[in-house]
Amino acid sequence: MTEWRKQLRIDPVPVLLNSQNKAIIYFTKRDLLKEPAEPVSSIWGIPEPQKILRQQQTGGSWKKSGTNPAIYPPNHYELVETFKNFRILIEKYQFSKDHPSVPKAAEFLLSFQTPEGDIRGFIGNQYATYYTGCVLSLLIKAGYEDDPHVEKGMQWLLSMRQDDGGWTIPILTHQYDRDTGYKLTSQYMEAVQPDRKKPFSHNWTDMVLRAFAIHPEYRQFNEARAAGALLKSCFFKPDTYTSYQSPRYWTRFVFWWPNLLTSLESLSLLGFSIEDPDIKRGLDWFIKNQQSDGLWKLENDKPVSPKDTETKQWLGLDICRLLKRYSE
Repeated sequence: MTEWRKQLRIDPVPVLLNSQNKAIIYFTKRDLLKEPAEPVSSIWGIPEPQKILRQQQTGGSWKKSGTNPAIYPPNHYELVETFKNFRILIEKYQFSKDHPSVPKAAEFLLSFQTPEGDIRGFIGNQYATYYTGCVLSLLIKAGYEDDPHVEKGMQWLLSMRQDDGGWTIPILTHQYDRDTGYKLTSQYMEAVQPDRKKPFSHNWTDMVLRAFAIHPEYRQFNEARAAGALLKSCFFKPDTYTSYQSPRYWTRFVFWWPNLLTSLESLSLLGFSIEDPDIKRGLDWFIKNQQSDGLWKLENDKPVSPKDTETKQWLGLDICRLLKRYSE
């Protein structure tokens, strides 16, 4: 048994191999056991991703019903829904631009890129550094690292750093009353420039760094490494800003939101190793908090329902990948 599996009280590999999802079994064998595998495209036809693909519109997007037409931009909900489904296809099932659905979705997402370079429309007409970083990371994973749109977006992210070298959401660096804040984020209003003197947010630096970490060239930038050092220094601490401020969010593993796992994944690609005390402290948390079923909780303060079983398996797979990567 490999070293990373010996560190755990319970071997999670048999649990993952018993999954009802063929993709989880495929990736467990390929990534954790290093068994010979068919091309990843061999799992693109299984029921789970196919169900998502059947709902894709001819223009490349996914629609969400029951939307509020007063929210700006008018296709805001379509943008968010496309991001959600695109993320699942790319991150879980490792779709790439070789599949015809991906270029169509990528074109739709990039239609929201402004002349400045950011992806606009997630929070009205305001700068969404965190979503821009996350969308770019997905595009890079899908094979668009050399696309001019991605290059423009990466340069925009570099230009939007706070003075301390990290990122936040520009609108958070100002104090607005509730009504003004709602108007700024739901209607068309001029984008608010950040107060660069305000401190970075570890939450939103996490989401931005995903793009740098996955890009073969930008991960080598000193700016990315410096931001990574800021990020790891904040493990288990509250965020600077009220949005997702509680330290409990470090160990809340749901959807695409920042957490200990997403941060450690990026930091490993940026060159941080287990020899770093912050990194070791983060990895030790996963070793100490493995559950009796061999997996990990999605949220520390909530009971697990039966429908969460597969989601827990995906989380367990990603944690095992992480532990294996750092051990090597």
